[in-house]
Amino acid sequence: MRTKADRYRFYGVRETDSPTQEDRMTVDPIPEGYTTVTPWIISRDTAALIDYVKAAFDGEELGRMVSEDGTIGHAEVRIGNAVVMMFDARPDWPPTPGFLRLYVEDAEAVLARAVAAGGTLVTKATHLFWGDLVGRVRDPFGNLWWVQTHIEDVDEAEMTRRMSDPTFTAAMDYVQSADFFPGR
Repeated sequence: MRTKADRYRFYGVRETDSPTQEDRMTVDPIPEGYTTVTPWIISRDTAALIDYVKAAFDGEELGRMVSEDGTIGHAEVRIGNAVVMMFDARPDWPPTPGFLRLYVEDAEAVLARAVAAGGTLVTKATHLFWGDLVGRVRDPFGNLWWVQTHIEDVDEAEMTRRMSDPTFTAAMDYVQSADFFPGR
């Protein structure tokens, strides 16, 4: 059972019920461990999504709050240095697929792990003109993950040149022609 202090830590707020004006002025407005932008995923099966994210992307479950009816009302998973929040869909909040970019050290290895965990490869790892190796995988819940490794720094002049280079235009054609939503 989660204590009141645990709940406060989970949501990144102080243990006092009503922080004073002075407290609010000295508290970092972005809680420790969070980034400026934190994505939400509304899933048809958040428990299974958490298991997938842990297996595919080395996610670390930070916590979940289970409602009386057994659904997950809030969960957080850390992937690398970011937190992804998620909860179970309900009639007034239908499943909403996320589009997430994930920078990793080895895009090809992570894509392989994501597929082994049950994802569907959408595009294989492809070297694109701005210097990233980019592949995409759709997880079993419809979320699309851009798995990327930055492999080189490319200045603006070189990016412009590469946009006309047949190798890089073919790579862009490949990734842009992917069927992100089969059956739609």
